[in-house]
Formats: sequence, structure tokens, C-alpha cells
Amino acid sequence: MGRIVISENVSLDGVIEIAAGEEDSRFGRWFEWMTAEDRDAWAGAEYEEALGAEALLMGRRSYEWFVARGWASRTGAWADRLRSLPKHVVSSSAVDLAWDNTSIVKGDAVEEISALKQQVKGDIVVYASGRLVQTLIEHDLADELRLMVYPFVLGAGERLFGETSDKKPMRLVGTRMVGDGIPLLTYRAVPKP
Repeated sequence: MGRIVISENVSLDGVIEIAAGEEDSRFGRWFEWMTAEDRDAWAGAEYEEALGAEALLMGRRSYEWFVARGWASRTGAWADRLRSLPKHVVSSSAVDLAWDNTSIVKGDAVEEISALKQQVKGDIVVYASGRLVQTLIEHDLADELRLMVYPFVLGAGERLFGETSDKKPMRLVGTRMVGDGIPLLTYRAVPKP
């Protein structure tokens, strides 16, 4: 049985996405605030995570973000690995399947993702995909959270965690520094008794 692993870049105050148009405002681009060494360490950690994945799961907006930034045609070990992985995109609207090995999750997302977990043996990594992540957490489908915490407070933007119908207990199972400035925190969902 597969595990849903949510992998997010997050600010100290839980922001995962700056509002459209704000990328060049006072918030700036996140990666411009990192040192070159931290960027290299981040890319290494992301590549390592991709090596451990058996599939990717994304929302439509995140998938289109990756495609728009050239991931479908990039070269290099990390891009090659992502291209080789099965990619499952949750969308109720049409999606241009420009990235190799991509399929659309159709029908009831919760049911389809539950079935996907039964089919995949290993980690199903979820990049970005804020709305999808909130659905996964709400329906107890998320098995692990990997949070790269950027050392700044933004004060505005889309946050990782929305309202839930119940408490969602997590246990911290790993911490490590990525470069000199980014902690990577790993939490596992605690099964309900």
C-alpha cells in the first residue's frame, strides 16, 4: 500500500503561496532570499525525495506551474527522475498532458486517491497543491508531511492548513537542516484509535 507524502515549502507563518501578482512586490521571490549554498542543498534534498518516490500527485494549478516552468523538457538527473515518475493530476477541468507519464484523477478525488494508495507500493509525493493538500488532510489520506520551513514571516498569502472538521494529530519523526538556513521537519499522521 502506498503512502501519501506531502512535501511543502512553507514560511514560518504557514504561507505556501503568495497571491498572484505579489511575487514581485514587497514579498519577493522566496528563492532570492536563499544563499546559493542553501539553494543547492534544497535542490539536493528535493532530488533525494524524488528518488524515493514511486509516483507524484498534484492539483491542476501546481501541475500547470511545473509545466510552465519547463519541467516537462528540462534535462538533468532531477528532471529526468520527475519525468519518469507516474504523475496523477486532480482536476475537474481539462489539462494539457504535456509532461510524460501523466494521467488525470477523474471522479470523486477522495475515492480515487484512496484507490491509488492501494495500487502504488511506496511514496506518492504531493508537491505544492494547497487545495488538494487540505482535502487530503481533511479526509485522513495524508500519511506524512515534509515541511521545508523558510526563516521568514510573510503575513499574507495562502496557508498550508485550513479549517478541519476534527483534530489531525501528527508526530514529529525527523528534523534536519537543509543547507545553513532551512529546517526540514517530517511529521507522520497518528492513526485514530
